[in-house]
Amino acid sequence: MFDEFDTLSPDERESQLFTGFAENLKRSSATCPGLDAHLKGHDLSSINDRQALQGLPVLRKSVLMAAQQSNPPFGGFVDESSLEGLRVFMSPGPVYEPQVAGSDPWQAVRALHAAGIRRGMRVHNAFSYHLTPGGFIIDEGARALGCVVFPAGVGGTESQVQAIRHLGSQVYVGTPDYLQVLLDHAQGESAPLSTITHALVSGGALFPAMRQRYQEQGIHVLQCYATADLGVIAYETSSGDTIHAGMVVNEGLIVELLVPGTDTPVSPGQVGEVVVTRLDSGYPLLRFATGDLSAQITEQSPCGRTQMRLAGWMGRADQRAKVRGMFVDPVQLHSLPRQFKQLDRWRLTITREGGKDFMKLRVTLKPGTTPSAEEANALQKDLAAALKASTNVSGQAAIVDALPDDGVVVDDQRDYEKG
Repeated sequence: MFDEFDTLSPDERESQLFTGFAENLKRSSATCPGLDAHLKGHDLSSINDRQALQGLPVLRKSVLMAAQQSNPPFGGFVDESSLEGLRVFMSPGPVYEPQVAGSDPWQAVRALHAAGIRRGMRVHNAFSYHLTPGGFIIDEGARALGCVVFPAGVGGTESQVQAIRHLGSQVYVGTPDYLQVLLDHAQGESAPLSTITHALVSGGALFPAMRQRYQEQGIHVLQCYATADLGVIAYETSSGDTIHAGMVVNEGLIVELLVPGTDTPVSPGQVGEVVVTRLDSGYPLLRFATGDLSAQITEQSPCGRTQMRLAGWMGRADQRAKVRGMFVDPVQLHSLPRQFKQLDRWRLTITREGGKDFMKLRVTLKPGTTPSAEEANALQKDLAAALKASTNVSGQAAIVDALPDDGVVVDDQRDYEKG
């Protein structure tokens, strides 16, 4: 266990979550005019338990984005007087998020500790430090834990391998796929990365076959569920070599599971949209809809922690999908018909090939459009380039005769059971 909070009784934890909640909410509303407008007409003094909280409106990312566009930079949802000495980030959308104050601002310490990472370990951080807070989420947590962090970021595989060898890093943090890229690159040089024994991954699916392969290479891998807005929401735990199903919810967060697109709670055990409340004074997020799907596991974790448990990431309430650590959203493809007038319909398919995420943009052309083979090849290359430009993730493109008429733009066909 990390501390005594891990074993609080459910009643004790619920009491602590809502002690002073109404007063803190009123103070936040007074310093964040966007939040105040969002909550207009609601009696904030009565919000002292989960049932009362459910009477407040859900904050969806589309609402936050619209507020930021009309009232930059944060739409009035941030106490800007709290930002001195901190950072501001831009995530896909775009959505602008501030770093909140304090040590371990995104609450990564518990996830790192649960993964077996301890003070003094050297951590190779391969999350991106560019634009989004991904790299900083774990960086701040690892340093708060007392680890030594190498900010590797994304790309430059040869340099990253050299750094791991030179520093003798024991811990990898980053997307699930990239760890194997580093291991394979080192093995190809006949000098395996034997010092890495622990990993905490996020930003993509850790498939069972992938985890098994890492275990066979002597690396204990756990995953956490995090977002740019909230930080680490939940994380896996283990007892020795046994990794327990699901994830425990981080301390200080109030998590609800709602029928997607509504403010209605799902029945116990049903899959619903993850909605999170984090009442930080600088950036209060109240009933923030993540767009992710999960379900509650009602039994206590075998590891002894008593927090609420989630079944893990179970897909998106919308058609957004995470590919190689980046969200791909249908809205990112809306510019295609403006760029390519001959397009009739389009569909982005995401699969797994060779143990890696693979994207393919399939398009149909308007009736009467019959390009030559040379023109078709050129168009497919241009479409692939446009796909990369709009999503920041590379993929292929193909012209096809027909596509299903089902409204699907992003079709995630990855098998999360098999990998």
